[in-house]
Amino acid sequence: MNIAVIGTGYVGTTTSVALALSGHTVFAIDHDEEKIEQLKTASLPFYEEDIEELLKKLTVTGKLSFTTRLDECIDQCSILFITVGTPSLLGGQADLSYVEEVARAIGNLMNEYKVIVMKSTVPVGTSAKIKNIIINELTKRNLKIPFDLISNPEFLREGKALYDALHPERIVIGCETRKAQKMMKQLYNNVSSEILFTTPINAEMIKYASNAFLATKISFINELARFCERIGANVGEVAKGMGMDSRIGTQFLQAGIGYGGSCFPKDISALMALASENNITLNILQAVTHVNQTQTDWFLEKIKKALGTLSGKRIAILGLTFKPNTDDIREAPSLKMIDYLLQNNAFITAYDPQGTEHVKKIYPSIIYTSNPMEALNEADAVLILTEWKEIIEIDWKTAISIISSPFVFDGRNVLNASDMKKLGYHYAGVGMPDF
Repeated sequence: MNIAVIGTGYVGTTTSVALALSGHTVFAIDHDEEKIEQLKTASLPFYEEDIEELLKKLTVTGKLSFTTRLDECIDQCSILFITVGTPSLLGGQADLSYVEEVARAIGNLMNEYKVIVMKSTVPVGTSAKIKNIIINELTKRNLKIPFDLISNPEFLREGKALYDALHPERIVIGCETRKAQKMMKQLYNNVSSEILFTTPINAEMIKYASNAFLATKISFINELARFCERIGANVGEVAKGMGMDSRIGTQFLQAGIGYGGSCFPKDISALMALASENNITLNILQAVTHVNQTQTDWFLEKIKKALGTLSGKRIAILGLTFKPNTDDIREAPSLKMIDYLLQNNAFITAYDPQGTEHVKKIYPSIIYTSNPMEALNEADAVLILTEWKEIIEIDWKTAISIISSPFVFDGRNVLNASDMKKLGYHYAGVGMPDF
């Protein structure tokens, strides 16, 4: 099948590569000329392992091409994916201006039946609005061209996005006609995953509900970690015992310094904003957000209490991105911690394998290092904020000889507390007895 993917951000590029690998011919489209030229050279504007190499192969074979011209591609394609961004507005609502812009363009250009697939994360009820925008544009042209508007939300994990796109746990398709259902089955013919066919509004809600539930698990275990620490219990052991129950499971029960990224914070804000517009209060999600917003504050208080003062202290920060295997720093807990440390007159050295250049634009005064050991040199305290492999595998036996004070604050509970203490460190994790 010939497919157009409109929007070449994280979701759009990953989706384009996955569809091309599945045998389809994909036209990836974006109005940003600089980004398109970059992608034509198989250079990604973001970090995601393995995608750049595949871009080179797919562009050479002609299965994937990049362009700014939707008008030159639309007649060749039977399916059009909308994968543009939906950033948060000041009130928490999702900004749909890019989605609406694409809808108007499609309505202005389409000349025959199309399946239009909404892959962008949009508020519940958006598909109906977009459908009306396209109809209005067709009406301006005195045309009545049939089309199907489908909601097909993405469930991609940053750092594992390509794998998730090629091997999804489930595919959710919200559509209204048998013709659309048949075409979507054909589109995903090579994928063995279970497909749930439902209505567009249900599909939109499934996306938001899924992210909200995962965020709830994270905030639940983080709040429990504070309680465990107060009474002398170990939240890691508690979570392990909980996870042995198949109804609960182990995923997203790792205590830490809170969630970040572009999905959870944005989607929960959008869901609560939509609920407010409908005179509904989502009390649980309000609590989830509160716990997440205060988790870094709670962790910083631990650090300040242990060190006595932050003023003049040299703090080594290991990990800047909101999670490993990505360069994404959006809503990363590290940013909030850096801001607090600088306000308290601390000196910071920082290391991250992929996120340094992004953080440097925000905090140029920090000393950034090219390897983790360099960041530890003469540090009064070490903060582990992202569980990169390069950080976990530091030679901590050697590291203790180059730091000034052996305080390690593990915000991701990735090191073994007993081993660290045997090496002579004052080790503090999340939700366990300190030192």
